Amino acid sequence: MKNAETLQVTTPTDREIVLTRDFDAPRALVFDAWTKPELLKRWLGPQGWSLVVCEIDLRVGGAWRYVMHGPDGAVMGMRGVYREIVPPERLVSTESFDEPWSQGESLVTTVLVQQGGKTRVTTTVLYPSPEARDAVISSNMERGLAEGYDRLAELLASTLTRSGQGHTGP
Repeated sequence: MKNAETLQVTTPTDREIVLTRDFDAPRALVFDAWTKPELLKRWLGPQGWSLVVCEIDLRVGGAWRYVMHGPDGAVMGMRGVYREIVPPERLVSTESFDEPWSQGESLVTTVLVQQGGKTRVTTTVLYPSPEARDAVISSNMERGLAEGYDRLAELLASTLTRSGQGHTGP
């Protein structure tokens, strides 16, 4: 296994992609970074992209909407509805993109597990078909997510430094 502080991507079934990464921060802070627009805008997306629309109605049945702008003028919009919210350990929502490149609606389950002062985030995306999953795999999804997760790690480190919390040990 590669360094746990890099993004691990696996495909356990023909319809799933599982993304795993450890962050050197407490689970509550990582959960906030996943659910608060002011924090999401600072890390979500690949390098050079900005999250210009970030709307979150954080309740079961509530909707979320993101629109990202890329450096070449590209626009990527996505939306979903929360199905389960267990702060700070679990989020389940649907996900669909404005452009039909991902072929329908996916189910995204994000689980946060605290291990000492670190948090392991595991996101499982269940696609509507093997073809939809394969289309995502053949895109730059892995690189873009890895870059976003690196930005998240930097945000968490700077937030902990400013708050004086720092790493709390094993």
